[in-house]
Amino acid sequence: MSKSKFARILALMLAFSLFAIGCGGGDDDSGSSASSSSESSSESSTSEASEEAPAEEEEAEEEAPAEEEAEEEAPAEEEEAEEAPIVETQEESTLEPVFGGTLRWGLEAEVDGINPTASALSAPGLTMMNAVFDTVAAFDVDGNWIPHLAESFTSSADCKTWTMKLREGINFHDGTPLNTEAVSVNFLSQFNDPLVGLAVKPYYASADEALTLVDDLTMDFNLLDANCNFPSILTGQLGAVGSPTWLAAALEDPTLDQQPVGTGPFVFESRTEDSVTTFVRNENYWGGDVYLDAIEFYPVTDGAVRTQLLLEGELDALATTDVESIARLAEEDSVTQVFDDTGDESFLMLNSSKAPFDDIRARQAITHATPRDNYNTLINLDVTRKADQMFTPESPYFNEDIVQLSDRPDLAGPLVDAYCQDNPDSCSGGKIDIEYQYSGPSVVGERVADLLVQGWSDFFNVDVQVLPQDQHIQEAAFGLYNSIGWRQFGAVNPGDDRVWLLCRAISGISLNWPRYCDEDRDAIVLQADAAKTVAEKTPLYQELSQMINEEYLYVFYNHTLWTISMAEGVENLCGVSTADGVKMRCQINGRTFFQSTFFTE
Repeated sequence: MSKSKFARILALMLAFSLFAIGCGGGDDDSGSSASSSSESSSESSTSEASEEAPAEEEEAEEEAPAEEEAEEEAPAEEEEAEEAPIVETQEESTLEPVFGGTLRWGLEAEVDGINPTASALSAPGLTMMNAVFDTVAAFDVDGNWIPHLAESFTSSADCKTWTMKLREGINFHDGTPLNTEAVSVNFLSQFNDPLVGLAVKPYYASADEALTLVDDLTMDFNLLDANCNFPSILTGQLGAVGSPTWLAAALEDPTLDQQPVGTGPFVFESRTEDSVTTFVRNENYWGGDVYLDAIEFYPVTDGAVRTQLLLEGELDALATTDVESIARLAEEDSVTQVFDDTGDESFLMLNSSKAPFDDIRARQAITHATPRDNYNTLINLDVTRKADQMFTPESPYFNEDIVQLSDRPDLAGPLVDAYCQDNPDSCSGGKIDIEYQYSGPSVVGERVADLLVQGWSDFFNVDVQVLPQDQHIQEAAFGLYNSIGWRQFGAVNPGDDRVWLLCRAISGISLNWPRYCDEDRDAIVLQADAAKTVAEKTPLYQELSQMINEEYLYVFYNHTLWTISMAEGVENLCGVSTADGVKMRCQINGRTFFQSTFFTE
């Protein structure tokens, strides 16, 4: 099996880089989620966040001269040749598909359930979701939304009403028919969920006004704001459709969230949390032949262990963002890898709703003190591309004027001194007291924490907390953190990232994780949603990136490199097409599809 040019380069880089890093592995950040099944008594209202914003803006203006001087110096220090995107896919197999075999897939974490209307589905959950559910829309290989369970979408002239027509003759695994009533049940379940609802509600005036059921296969989505790419939001969790019969039973018995019933290519068989979840072939799949007998999903939080299991033949495939594991697998001629670094970003996220990061000086200080260069050298082997914003350099929306001022401890000291003088209860020994949280257990996560704590040590006293990914996500939703390792943004359609930014997404639990409300920023987001062309969107997204840069809520590390690695004999993972014959995008932030996959004999 021949290796790609990028894989060969990775293998060489690993050989030259191992002297600089310790042993171990594991994914070095955590996934974000559009859902959670937990509730919280903590409160942080939109109005409170709005009231705090002017004071923060005034502080930003006071510090602006020092920032401007640093920005003038930065280009000379940071000037680098623009790097190309890292995107490679598996070629469509020319072999005759073979029926049979069980695919053993390694996940980076366990999830709290597999119910798209109620569960916290980060990358591992979305991967399992794609086995058992179908979405009403999908993305083609060029990043355009296309119908999937739906037969068609049409919009009104103002992009505020979208009409969806479903394909005829599709049934859920339990025999319940797919129709508009079933979609409506899913929609209302999501709308009424405490956290999933925060992803849904910003699009609509109310649940009663949101949908119009025209007939069994035709329905309208009635949007609050114009959105000329609305179907793209239905390509993920919000577009997955579960059996209404199952959803009704799961409301009575929440343990059924672990036993999903969809229309997808595989049917749920069994699940032992923190061990294995098994799906078997749907013999009556509406989308055509499914070749594998079964898929078994194994959560293994440490990337190095997951990689070793693949090399030892205990797993057949995995997805990872751990660059050392990616490089190690690139050395193996028997392993095929699918690369993509044009999706989400890896960063430190700050909670603006409570001390110390409710004060922009503390947010600026930790940005300046963060050792991003060391992070990308020692953790990412200088393979990944550094990020200053949510867009990659080849994106038409990339703002080339933005520079994130990390690796500037000289700027951090005066800010910390001023903050501690004004807020002595939040400081000890002249340093700001903070907590840093990440998802684990993970050896690389530990190394990241050690590197950051060392880089911040002159300015911050850091208490490190490690949590399982599902609990990690819940604490972010409840605002129970200071600073947190995170992965987010990078939606194929940037408008779908609005849920992380809008003031509407802030509540007692929140998808606007930093709990920062800026009505001017919201206006830019909504204006971009209403735009129909790239030319119209470009200045808006560039202005949005500038606003995010000036708010100091995210300390960007790098554009995340996602890699799916497959053992020899795993064929045609990237060969999935819609019922109309349109080839679908192979992976989005580590999640993929399985109906075209087969083993060679």
